[in-house]
Amino acid sequence: MAPDGQTLAPNVYDSEPIPDAARAEIDRLLQSGDLFRYTAPSDAPVALLEAEFAELLGARYALAVSSCSAALFLSLKALDLPKGAKVLIPAFTFAAVPSSVVHADCEPMLVEVGENYRVDMADFAAKLPGADAVMISHMRGHTSDMDAIMALCDAAGVPVIEDAAHSLGTVWGGRNIGTIGRVGCFSFQSYKLVNAGEGGIMITDDPEIAARAIIMSGAYETNWKKHPGLTNSCAHWQNKLPLYNLRMQNLSAAVIRPQLPLVAERVAKGRAGHDRVAGSLNLSAHLAVPEALGPEERAPDSIQFNLVGGWTDRQATEFQAAAKARGVSVQVFGLSEGNARAFWNWQFLGEVPDLPQTRAMLMRACDVRLPVRLTEAELDYIAAAIVDAAQEVRG
Repeated sequence: MAPDGQTLAPNVYDSEPIPDAARAEIDRLLQSGDLFRYTAPSDAPVALLEAEFAELLGARYALAVSSCSAALFLSLKALDLPKGAKVLIPAFTFAAVPSSVVHADCEPMLVEVGENYRVDMADFAAKLPGADAVMISHMRGHTSDMDAIMALCDAAGVPVIEDAAHSLGTVWGGRNIGTIGRVGCFSFQSYKLVNAGEGGIMITDDPEIAARAIIMSGAYETNWKKHPGLTNSCAHWQNKLPLYNLRMQNLSAAVIRPQLPLVAERVAKGRAGHDRVAGSLNLSAHLAVPEALGPEERAPDSIQFNLVGGWTDRQATEFQAAAKARGVSVQVFGLSEGNARAFWNWQFLGEVPDLPQTRAMLMRACDVRLPVRLTEAELDYIAAAIVDAAQEVRG
């Protein structure tokens, strides 16, 4: 708050604060030096996190690893796909998703995404017959039609991995996102709902997938015995799989665990903040926030909206500058140089595929962070800055 009582442009880049409850455990770990997840015979912080996260989501097994990217990679390897297997992914996602496919010696196949940021189901259905697996990114927390996707994939016998990095707390038709496919992967990176700086976790109900992932994550020799309920499966795979050493360490788990009881409150605040800003943006003739699909209850920590009504590239760039002058950073995905969410920048894939629908969407789709800690006054400031910037350029 400024001295004259006016609300200043809020800082949206600070992460969620770490609860005080984490500090005593962190101090204990630092005093003991017990940072490796497999040192203790049982109840290491990472093991406790896995049990608590599995219970929170309603899954049988959880494996905490170094990042969500690591979880995606291990999920693909745990599916035991052949080298060169084709994996369907949305064309609107973060570069780490196709990268995980490449790391797993598989080939990404990009699917068109519509103006509502969800998978185009006609393109998905057309490309599914050539796929060995599907990795659905709930990008920025936007859930594609999981009923239609699962019906098609189940009929074709194609396994589905959910990239739920942005979707902790989202519910689809009464089911937690991440529990619908064979595997669900989540992120604890600082800009996510739960902040550990880095970190990830994968969940599954399949004991063979869990066992293979545990071994490959780095449970060497007999450390896999510290993962309850998987003794027979892990024993079968011991020494038969490569070790990638993607383990989470205890300090990260100590930071994450006290935040899990806060997830429901953060989801409620994030949804309320998003909807408050969306209501203001949708009053503008120049902006549109796509609605969620019917079965989806989102857990947003950011807002995405489209520039509508015939914007030029120059006007979209001027809009970013006008918002920035008001203290609000707006990212137009396709107009931000080197953006890791624009598929044409994924040069490691080789020739850029022709995806006109996704390209057109990315050239007018905007992104603004809305941390759940923002006050109503700060949310209103952000909304007004965006609307006024659009009016300045197009008014």
